[in-house]
Amino acid sequence: MKIGIRDLTRTFGRGSRTVEALGPVSLDVAPGEFVSIVGPSGCGKSTLLRAVAGLVRPSGGRINIRVGSPYPVAMIFQDYGIYPWKRVLENVRFGLDVQGVDRRTADARARYWLERMGLADFAGAWPDNLSGGMRQRVSIARAMAAEPEVLLMDEPFAALDAQLRSLLQEELLEICQTEQRTVLFVTHSLSEAILLADRVVVMSARPGRILLDRTVPFDRPRSPEIRLSAEFSALENELWQTLRVEVSGQLRPVPGAPADRRPARTGHATGRDNRGARDGDDN
Repeated sequence: MKIGIRDLTRTFGRGSRTVEALGPVSLDVAPGEFVSIVGPSGCGKSTLLRAVAGLVRPSGGRINIRVGSPYPVAMIFQDYGIYPWKRVLENVRFGLDVQGVDRRTADARARYWLERMGLADFAGAWPDNLSGGMRQRVSIARAMAAEPEVLLMDEPFAALDAQLRSLLQEELLEICQTEQRTVLFVTHSLSEAILLADRVVVMSARPGRILLDRTVPFDRPRSPEIRLSAEFSALENELWQTLRVEVSGQLRPVPGAPADRRPARTGHATGRDNRGARDGDDN
């Protein structure tokens, strides 16, 4: 296994204000495998990713990552995470500078990934002059330029419009099929999760636990057209039926709460809204 997670838990607060945010969670990820993680808002998906990245200390359990390099993990955030005071080339080269890679090699590797992401003409631009989609491409280029063994992606396309999101999904699909990185990918979109991943893991409401772990039945290389297949729809529906129970549980009124403060029931029970929830960003 490339990543081994055993009985991982995370709590916040102390005493009577302790909140169990995550776990216990156990998960194995093979070398070169792409695993998507979906679940209700607040279930601990991002906390799990940050624990693997070493940004959050688990309260219990353990994480083992088998690596052969001193800088094995890169993370891509939803909010791009690029530095506004650095030009595009400097942003992409940043991780290599931290690693102590010589400038000529670092520049060449950064320019290669800018070219691959369609940003070669923007190497000298400031991030403020880029669109949201271009900034996210810079983030992806920076992560890939560092040649990580493990790539962690926390809802990287959530802030983008539907058309741009589809294009970046296709670009990421092509990159992952040629680069063979081990990837953990958090998303709210079941369609996105299935398209990109080898496996999809569904988590419960807080404290997040793994409810379902399904292998995606499509060989690689694969095309975005698989979204039109009956198999794709069947898997998406299976995942949604599990996820729907967890999402619905978050919408139930609190017993004894005043009527005007009870959470409003949404249209998740309708067929039209169910389809939207499967493909959307807001569950």
